[in-house]
Amino acid sequence: MLDRAVIDALFPADLPEPGHWEQQYPARQLPEGALVTRFGPSPTGFVHVGGIYVATIDQDVARRSGGRYLVRVEDTDQSREVEGALEQFERGFSYFHLAADEDIDHGGDYGPYQQSARERIYLTYVRELLRQGKAYLDFATKEELAAITQRQQATKLPTGYYGSWAIWRDADPADVQAKLDAGAPYVVRFRAPDDTGARARFTDAIRGPLEAEANRNDVVILKSSDQSPRLPTYHFAHAVDDHLMRVNLVIRGDEWISSVPVHQQLFDALGFEPITYAHIAPLMKQEGGSKRKLSKRKDPEASVDFYIEAGYPAEAVLYYLRGLANGRLAELPLEQALTEPINLDECGVAGPLVDLVKLDDIAADHIATLSGAAILDAVRTWAERFDPELRRVLDEEPDLALRALAVERDGAENPRKDLKKWGEFRAVYGFFFPQLHAAVTGPDDERIAALGVDPAVVRAVARDFAADYRQLDDGQEWFDQIRAVAAKHGFARNAKEFKKNPEDFPGSIREASQIIRIALTGSTRSPDLHAITQALGQEEVLGRIAALTK
Repeated sequence: MLDRAVIDALFPADLPEPGHWEQQYPARQLPEGALVTRFGPSPTGFVHVGGIYVATIDQDVARRSGGRYLVRVEDTDQSREVEGALEQFERGFSYFHLAADEDIDHGGDYGPYQQSARERIYLTYVRELLRQGKAYLDFATKEELAAITQRQQATKLPTGYYGSWAIWRDADPADVQAKLDAGAPYVVRFRAPDDTGARARFTDAIRGPLEAEANRNDVVILKSSDQSPRLPTYHFAHAVDDHLMRVNLVIRGDEWISSVPVHQQLFDALGFEPITYAHIAPLMKQEGGSKRKLSKRKDPEASVDFYIEAGYPAEAVLYYLRGLANGRLAELPLEQALTEPINLDECGVAGPLVDLVKLDDIAADHIATLSGAAILDAVRTWAERFDPELRRVLDEEPDLALRALAVERDGAENPRKDLKKWGEFRAVYGFFFPQLHAAVTGPDDERIAALGVDPAVVRAVARDFAADYRQLDDGQEWFDQIRAVAAKHGFARNAKEFKKNPEDFPGSIREASQIIRIALTGSTRSPDLHAITQALGQEEVLGRIAALTK
């Protein structure tokens, strides 16, 4: 074991003792049973929707217990940082209303809330483990480590740095000093307990009692001495931070279950109270006849930006995710489900499937309950970033937008559900706006030509419809204008009559009405035609019909 003076010389002379940090970050004064949770985003890539899923649960269980929900940026792996990742994280968590009680922006008494700013705290506890002989300096080179792994594989032994394979674990202090004098870079490793064959046991808040083989590896706890800043590995940083931030419940993905044994050892070595873990099953995707984890590389819907850019209402996504966490919430109305608690003991151990078709249905149902003004406000906010032209049009024509949104919605027993996300507004409602409407170019326009009606007949129908057109309030009376012009030009009264003798008619009443529909909307599918004309106004209706008379 190294002399204390040698150890202390490796660290800043003014580095505080552990007691300093314990005093600076005292036990929180919270009600009995209060839970302190944390979410730890890493700026090494985009935010996975699974992060929103876990953070939703973090926030819910903490606040309902009278506790605190904090966000701590885990940026110790600075070599893999992705530019813009933190901004994307902030954008996503703002969109989904997941503001923390304590984080970089909001502050708090237990910061800094960014691991790269907590270097001195970590160094204090690394030094303490070295002083107690619970950690040691390791000078093994990459080549030596690779050779160790190769020999272990050749002899079919578990790979890792442990026991006799840990070549610096029990090194002579003189050899260590020689390396230090030579300026050789080193890492600091945790000295795993020698009780081979021991079992690690803990009670997961979701999965109940679990057991695994105890950790045997001397894991790295402080990265190489030739790096600046000197930052710890995730294992060590999380142990120190969760203790000092007084976190008492860690909710995380089930891929971390295998790390619990080493985390238990670190907590014990540091003299910290053990922590409760809740390991969440990952979000899954159906692929053929099997399921797999929702993948950052393969699945666009894995990214939080996918939902923001498409314009899914945040409430619909949160409702869906809450239903994946606790199935009973999926059976409740949206507003109620968003206020009901998420219970950890109701979280399944099999990964729930992310089904975008189901999410689309939920979003459409939710949007159908909103007022036109609320929809317009949400679309304008979305369009400001993702469709500036649409934003300008909505700002210029707010009354027209509200009239459009009222069609088959206001006062309807079953309001239309053709809008599933804000990004679809242009496609669904764009034809109402002259600035966005793709007007027909004449009887030869491919949309009209697809009806199979002679262009001369199309011109005549449009000309006569416009000549006698009246903007009537009664929908049936209004449609009688189409019936009259269709009868005048020999269209069959119904599809059955036309199908029986197609050579006798230019089309049926269906084709006649579709001529008008396409002229007004650009499509053969649209809301009620009469309601559309009420929203557009007579002048705009006649202007669009006139395009067919050319």
